[in-house]
Amino acid sequence: MFGRATRLRIETARMSLRPPQHGDYHAWSALRAESRDFLTPWEPSWAADHLSRKNFTNRVYWSSRAIAQGSALPLFLVRRDDGGLLGALTLDNIRRGPAQAATAGYWIGAPFARHGYMREALEAVVHYAFTTLDLSRIEAGCLPENTASRGVLEKVGFKYEGVAQSYLQINGRWRNHVLYANLRADRRGRTDVG
Repeated sequence: MFGRATRLRIETARMSLRPPQHGDYHAWSALRAESRDFLTPWEPSWAADHLSRKNFTNRVYWSSRAIAQGSALPLFLVRRDDGGLLGALTLDNIRRGPAQAATAGYWIGAPFARHGYMREALEAVVHYAFTTLDLSRIEAGCLPENTASRGVLEKVGFKYEGVAQSYLQINGRWRNHVLYANLRADRRGRTDVG
């Protein structure tokens, strides 16, 4: 549906956003391992084989199938000047028909947090979703106390919509999430939440 995964690329000022490839394994596993303590409070618990080559190979095959089927758009954030892996952003659960919507999920490696990379990536992917994929709504959720994630969503134009009770298991516990959405034709004013 999106064309060949190997050709899919979204360019930003500092990065290329592209699907994961088999050759990314060492960079991905090293960055995830280095960032484990940073990511653990915000993510589902990692399986015992999370950093294994087999798990990563399955992830690459899933990515390719999801892109071909039009059900997801998994992208790695790769710094253009040196090819370094920074993190990942996925548009998942792409729904067509009357919804024309998707859900955004993302992570950034600890050394690259708070350098504006995720904001740049989200802006580019939202633009791509609205103009190329013809989506109308991009949703995202995060833990209420994740002020960095909430801040980046708000800076990119996502607006607070409410709280989902026991939304996801994060770090082994069912957790509430604050929900945000970015609409292609958004007529809502700024939303202030506490």
